[in-house]
Amino acid sequence: MTRVAFLGLGAIGAPMASHLSGPPFELTVWNRTRERAKGFVSNHAAHIAATPMSAGNDVEFAITCLPSSREVEEVLFSDEGLAQSLAPGATLIDCTSGDPASSRRIAERLAQQGVDFLDAPVSGGVAGASAGTLTVMCGGNETVFERCRPVLEAFGKKIVRCGDVGAGHAVKAVSNALLAVHVWSLGEALASLAKIGVDTSVALDVISASAGRSNASQNLFPERAMTRAFPRTFRLALLDKDIDIAARIARDAGVPIPLIELTAKLIRGAHGELGEEADHVEAVKVIEERAGVQIS
Repeated sequence: MTRVAFLGLGAIGAPMASHLSGPPFELTVWNRTRERAKGFVSNHAAHIAATPMSAGNDVEFAITCLPSSREVEEVLFSDEGLAQSLAPGATLIDCTSGDPASSRRIAERLAQQGVDFLDAPVSGGVAGASAGTLTVMCGGNETVFERCRPVLEAFGKKIVRCGDVGAGHAVKAVSNALLAVHVWSLGEALASLAKIGVDTSVALDVISASAGRSNASQNLFPERAMTRAFPRTFRLALLDKDIDIAARIARDAGVPIPLIELTAKLIRGAHGELGEEADHVEAVKVIEERAGVQIS
């Protein structure tokens, strides 16, 4: 049996961890809110760890799936942190949508105690996590990546090594920056059409079969903006964090990105208006308010 610890049982983390709760894996889980961990083990074969440090005892792989790299560093390096119990030869797989600079810093600290690191953020949402069909974009040594593959295959379908440590987090940040651009631009487009009397459900159907199509037009808006059902499976606050990471990557590389910078500013403003719990597609509400129209 491969001993695995999973830390972070949120909307994505819990269904990911469920695919590791049985042979050939022996699973230990930890969550900041213990009640959520108790609920998980009541339905899955897993042990609860009292602290991050106890979660790492004797495991071969530890997986973190947390809101940001800041929480990962706290969980790892606090007084009762996970890093204290990870033995030489163990591997930390960070499925957080983190930032590359933090990934490299974490990897360097863990390497000092003989622990390997792979950044492995995921895409596919709650549905993909539940079905075990996530896309996993990885950054790290190729040998470490191949060693982690059997674990990643438990919840991922498309698993790609993007480069060295930090590359996975960089690709995920840029991908989510594009998501932000698509959500905001589609919201503006539909608000404009609604304002001149076009049936937006018809327009959305046409757009989704035409050159302007995107995941936002084909899935997110039909399921959320048009129905006004915002399930909050991915918070606007996290999209704000991700596009900010993408913008910083470009600035550090000396690449001018005025479109992404502008979208980052708009998303940051929407986050401030709508609060910490808003779904990312709820950003359309800010567009609607400014346009004086509802798109559905």
